[in-house]
Amino acid sequence: MSDGKLYHLAAFAQGDKGGNPAGVWVGDQLPPPEEMQRIAADVGASETAFVAPASGERRTVRYYSPEIEVSFCGHATIATGVVLGQEDGEGTYTLDTLVGPIEVTALGSGDNMEASLRSIDTKQESITDESLQEALDCLGWSCDDLDESLPAVKAWAGAWHYVIAVTDKHLLDTLDYNFDRLKALMRREGLTTLQLIWREREDLFHSRNPFPIGGVVEDPATGAAAAAFGGYLRDAGLMDAPASFVIRQGDVMGVPSVIRVNVPERGGIVVSGFARSL
Repeated sequence: MSDGKLYHLAAFAQGDKGGNPAGVWVGDQLPPPEEMQRIAADVGASETAFVAPASGERRTVRYYSPEIEVSFCGHATIATGVVLGQEDGEGTYTLDTLVGPIEVTALGSGDNMEASLRSIDTKQESITDESLQEALDCLGWSCDDLDESLPAVKAWAGAWHYVIAVTDKHLLDTLDYNFDRLKALMRREGLTTLQLIWREREDLFHSRNPFPIGGVVEDPATGAAAAAFGGYLRDAGLMDAPASFVIRQGDVMGVPSVIRVNVPERGGIVVSGFARSL
């Protein structure tokens, strides 16, 4: 393995429990792509971030799931911010990713370190009726289950996600989907996860995120999707910015995770959370 240090953290954790596991590899030079893919598969987390050089305020970062490279990953960026903060101190670091520069800010010290990222500019596209129906069929849901106040959309903040909101939390709690069929749909549509949403109140949402394209049944906390969702709410006029809200994810999986989202009037969405060492 190329020289470097591998950290294991859980991002968007609640104290000493929960959070989405991520690997963070830090070295002076990125390993070859095939080696990064192998390391990510060995780590087994939904994503591993590879960071080089090992010092400085500006780094290059690549993200790998166990099966593919992904353009951007929010929870691995939060984990990276915490690692950089613990090793190099509080401050803002610029990460050069495949989708452009991402700023991540580390605050606190030791086990109380948290990080915030600011996404690239968000955008959305419509979903065809046929593709939405296919996604619903994979999930075992129907159009009658959808929350019409949050229309389904394809949203981006560094990676594409379908955002699909329902009116009944029971549908999230009992999620059981067709892995192979949904994976094929997501590959065709260029999706990273599905952001499945139930709104408890204006500032609190619950989410589940299937991730079959990465070889993972479900992501316990998805920062990139949270940023895309925040951008969608603002850009569609469904939320008056500036605003903030919380996404709870991973509860049904037994890994409770909390994602804090701040939506400015314009520009990238700020996503924050704690990360604990594993």
